[in-house]
Amino acid sequence: MDKKTTIIDLFSGCGGLSYGFQREGFDVKLAIDNWGDALKTFAKNHPGTQIMHADLSKITPEETVSHFLLTKTGIDVIIGGPPCQGFSISGKRNVDDPRNKLYKAFLKFVKYFKPKVFLIENVPNLVSMAQGRVKEEILQNFQELGYNTIYKILTASEYGVPQNRKRVFFIGLRSTTKFDFPETTHGRNKKLIITIKDAIDDLPENTLPEGSEYPSQPITEYQKKIRGYSQAVYNHRATIHNPRTINIIKLVPDGGNYKNLPKNLQNTRRVNIAWTRMNSNKPSYTIDTGHNHHFHYKYNRVLTPRESARIQSFPDQFIFIGNHTSQLKQIGNAVPPILAQQLAKKIKKFLK
Repeated sequence: MDKKTTIIDLFSGCGGLSYGFQREGFDVKLAIDNWGDALKTFAKNHPGTQIMHADLSKITPEETVSHFLLTKTGIDVIIGGPPCQGFSISGKRNVDDPRNKLYKAFLKFVKYFKPKVFLIENVPNLVSMAQGRVKEEILQNFQELGYNTIYKILTASEYGVPQNRKRVFFIGLRSTTKFDFPETTHGRNKKLIITIKDAIDDLPENTLPEGSEYPSQPITEYQKKIRGYSQAVYNHRATIHNPRTINIIKLVPDGGNYKNLPKNLQNTRRVNIAWTRMNSNKPSYTIDTGHNHHFHYKYNRVLTPRESARIQSFPDQFIFIGNHTSQLKQIGNAVPPILAQQLAKKIKKFLK
């Protein structure tokens, strides 16, 4: 890959997917999203990428070419995570379903630019939705555009991410060459699975002012890797719970849940995962956009944005913009960069 391979990132969010591809030498030309905070984070951490704040259902590929000095034949890869809720469960295609607009926008960009490869990321139950008809429609849509498309559900912890996050990836090739997903790197007689304690145990209990020096040395290889060249800590803001909540959390042991509480406290929250404390000896639960039910394995609070980012495999030099809630949402919506990099590495081999 002598010339840098070019990418457009649709529904880019804060840029976890792009970050993994950039680490493999890809050139992310343009990121498009309709979320201002996420794009500010993207811009801060991807200084060479052009940013477009837009609703993808309302713009055309032609507009991106004219505004961003792109060429119709100059994009090699299109990546992103379009919503795919708008498919008919009756078995009939319903192209007019308004929820389909964003998925159709991704399809429209692929049709226009004709990249050599595209990648779609989504939640794993997309594969079984409507008895598999949604998955089949996606495969058919891209087959009609000339793409040989395969899919697979990947578990992030099997690729060096300290999190049992499962996501489905569709990869389409404008080629008859067979594409194989990357082999796992951790577990099953390979490297040891990275635990949540491996990832965040060097971070303190309390909030650190932005740009603080590290209060301790890294303890594990993962912590050394994730710190990288960063000399300071950002986004480590601890949530302050009310005294009653803290007193209840204290009763739950490492890896425990509401069943460890006295009977009179077990139903004080309405969801089953409430009062769950993370297990220090396992990878984290899936980091979502709220993190309000899973508590730190040691401290009596939920995770900070920086702890969540570590578990998502963002390096410490990746800084998030926005308020506390926005940062957590950006992190939870992202593709883990380490997993993204493994996919990028495999795609790079194919493009050679």
